[in-house]
Amino acid sequence: MKKELLYLPYVSAVLDDCLKLFDANCPEYFAPNERDDYKSFLEASPDAYELCFISGKLIAAFGVFPEETAISGGAFAARAASLNWILINPDMQGSGIGTELMSRALSRARLLGAQTLKIAASHKSAPFFKKFAAKTVCEKQDGWGPDMHRIDMVIEL
Repeated sequence: MKKELLYLPYVSAVLDDCLKLFDANCPEYFAPNERDDYKSFLEASPDAYELCFISGKLIAAFGVFPEETAISGGAFAARAASLNWILINPDMQGSGIGTELMSRALSRARLLGAQTLKIAASHKSAPFFKKFAAKTVCEKQDGWGPDMHRIDMVIEL
């Protein structure tokens, strides 16, 4: 029987748990120099960042953020959204949680009215996103740090 996942918005009280989750994914999926960027991101208390728990333990985190584009009449529309800082406890990989997170992220992007979901992946995480029809639009050698190549991807919604 699959354990029930609980999704909650990010709160600063779990900053240390989020950093532990990052550390568990480093250096396999994130470059060590990215930790300070992640911490700064969390300290800004991002509204759209979600945490995923099983039995009270943080096992994943991610956020879907609109990228607003000006349209006629001074209005704005989310033509694209970006998937930011998706992390999964390495012990949970292969359990289907990543697929559930992506389903949730794609639904969130659609609710925002986005036509595309942008993903800035590493060469190590890009194969995961390809399973969800993500297409590579740009590659940058050592883009995240030494031996951690940046792969910019997009999923058409």
